[in-house]
Amino acid sequence: MIKPLGSRVLIKMKEGEETTKSGIILSSGAQEKPQIAEVIEVGPGEKIEGKLQEMNVKKGDNVIVSKYSGTEVKYNGEEYIIVKQDDILAIVE
Repeated sequence: MIKPLGSRVLIKMKEGEETTKSGIILSSGAQEKPQIAEVIEVGPGEKIEGKLQEMNVKKGDNVIVSKYSGTEVKYNGEEYIIVKQDDILAIVE
C-alpha cells in the first residue's frame, strides 16, 4: 500500500458521468474531468514551528480537489493521485 508522507493525501478520482441528463452518451474525450475524489490514505501531518499540524481529511472522505494538482501514480493496476492537503478545496458530505 502507498502511505503518503507529511501533509500529503492519496486520492482516487471518481468516474465522470458517461451520459448527459437528456441521455446523450459522451465519449471519454468529451467528458469533463471529475474533481471529486475519494481519500484512500492520509499522511501523518506536518510539523510547523515544532507543532504537528493535524490533517483535516480522513480515509473514506469524498473531497473536491484543484483541477490540475497532484502527482499521478499507478500502483497494482490502479490509478491514484497524491496531493498536498492544501490542494483539497472541500469535503463533500
